[in-house]
Amino acid sequence: MNEFRAMQIFARIVEMNGFANAARGLSMPASTVSRVLQELEVHLGVRLLQRTTRTLSLTPDGVLYYDHCQRILGEIDAIKSSLSGSTAQPAGKLRVDMTASFARRIVLPSLNDFQNRYPEIELILSLGDKPVDLVQEGIDCVVRAGIPESSAVLVARQIGSFRWVTCASPQYLEQHGTPTSLEELVSHRLVGFVSSRTGRATDWRFVVDDEERAVRVSGNLAVNDTDAYVTCGLEGLGLIRIADFMAAPHIQEGRLINILEQYQAPKVPLSIMYPQNRQLSPPVRAFVGWASQLVRDSEPAWHQFFTK
Repeated sequence: MNEFRAMQIFARIVEMNGFANAARGLSMPASTVSRVLQELEVHLGVRLLQRTTRTLSLTPDGVLYYDHCQRILGEIDAIKSSLSGSTAQPAGKLRVDMTASFARRIVLPSLNDFQNRYPEIELILSLGDKPVDLVQEGIDCVVRAGIPESSAVLVARQIGSFRWVTCASPQYLEQHGTPTSLEELVSHRLVGFVSSRTGRATDWRFVVDDEERAVRVSGNLAVNDTDAYVTCGLEGLGLIRIADFMAAPHIQEGRLINILEQYQAPKVPLSIMYPQNRQLSPPVRAFVGWASQLVRDSEPAWHQFFTK
């Protein structure tokens, strides 16, 4: 048995979440993929995958072996790319998970540049903000906002930052007045944003006299989609609190007005996270470098409206 080839096939089964998908990606019969895995499990003397009629999941031994496979295969790809005289472009599938708002506002408008630079990378973007299991779901890296929790599994590389800002449409402020203090918020309509993690509207957090203060959002309107949330603000349905990179173009066009500017919020880091025990593959390394530069180039444009 060619164990190196078996490792590649096993890794693809995990990443594609199934034998049939892996077989299509490898251009080989599904029966061959299944046979190679069975031979590998016999060779190792352990079960790597738990199979049922509908699901496929890694066993504890499978998780350990997959991590080793990823590291070994990644190191081989990295060695090939770094060989003197090598002109090989990063190639292969790259799965990245990020929030829809970050993708639409920052990444998608510049994606042509990434594809022109790395035409051999097949980029698969999944949009969401729920916690993901990178190994089980076959995701190479995620882009997330906030201070990453301490983890023995993931490495977080900060690529930028943003601030939360409170906004309203000119029509809303003309009809209801402009709040000048946090105490006045109780008499205004606050549109709630429902967190996918908690299932309830997220509190608004401000810094007052160097201390963080939370404002509970309660009212008759809450949504769980970022685009819908911004639209609520644009349509004058209430006050909203959004990231400065999302607010900037609307403020520039006069469709939203930044209010309560005296209450600054701490900068929120933007980070790319990936497994720490996995050698970065050339596609992941290329995306991390590109995204970092993209955010650095974009930050001055969205921060200019919120300097205090």
